[in-house]
Amino acid sequence: MREIQSADNPAYRQLRRLCQSGRERRKTGLSVLDGMHLITAYEERFQRVRELFVSAGSQHKDEIAACLASHGGIKQTLLPDRLFEELGLVDSPTGIVALIDTPVPGAGPDFQADAVLLDGVQDPGNLGSILRSAAAAGFRQVLLSPDCAQAWSPKVLRAGQGAHFQTTLHESQDLCAFLARYAGQAAVTVLGASRSLFDGNFAGPTAWVFGSEGQGVRPEVQAAAGLHLAIPMPGGSESLNVAAAAAICLFETVRQRR
Repeated sequence: MREIQSADNPAYRQLRRLCQSGRERRKTGLSVLDGMHLITAYEERFQRVRELFVSAGSQHKDEIAACLASHGGIKQTLLPDRLFEELGLVDSPTGIVALIDTPVPGAGPDFQADAVLLDGVQDPGNLGSILRSAAAAGFRQVLLSPDCAQAWSPKVLRAGQGAHFQTTLHESQDLCAFLARYAGQAAVTVLGASRSLFDGNFAGPTAWVFGSEGQGVRPEVQAAAGLHLAIPMPGGSESLNVAAAAAICLFETVRQRR
């Protein structure tokens, strides 16, 4: 195992850029997985990770030590705890990160299958939570507009808890163009809509559209979705967090299909 002691080391500098810069991730086609849970989830679906970085204080922890031992053919790098913490991933570092080739879709979006469309969702925690709900509800494709947060950022990956590897993510998509060709029904929640979510029929293929935290779904995308629904809120709240709204809609779909 090689050791890096300086923040000026080129390999460490690239790792830090990958942790902090979406541009660097897009340019290199690499992403960073933080923690054993994501590493295991990735390898269950794809090949082995490209490279492992471990903090000095974590290398002998049982799970991490076992991972290092089982990845003998993978490049491994030991970092002082201070350099690992300076990656800035989380307040409580996991002690291990991996470099991977960012998965890319093998084909374009499927116009006949269930889908989740995200229009300008920029908060990493919300985006990761929606991906997690989509994966749990059996929605296997997610389309993101160009102004969404980058799906493969460490914060979104952490919030998704492995959902990235159970879904196919199509980034920088023209949502209106997709909806124009979509064979199923497209549904969007709209404050003040006359029809309740619970009156919808989701037996067939459905594309759910969810919008940004502040502005919601853009008018042109909303217009392209033919089914406008309201989530009943008898408690008097004006709106819901987008991740909460998405979970409600996706699992209402699941409930109807039992």
